[in-house]
Amino acid sequence: MSNKTEDFEVRLEKAKVILEKLMNPEITLSDSVKAYEEGMNELQEAQKMLENAQLQIEQIRTQN
Repeated sequence: MSNKTEDFEVRLEKAKVILEKLMNPEITLSDSVKAYEEGMNELQEAQKMLENAQLQIEQIRTQN
């Protein structure tokens, strides 16, 4: 497995852990805001990685 794929999977796993934290009814408002922000950052980075992979696939397809 390539490093980029691992990075993508790690980011998704981090977002999942953050989501679980947000589902805790005892989390404070300030902690939930911080967790939400962190989770959104992880998902945005994962989205960028996915978009880059899609561009690479399109480039490969157009070369063949």
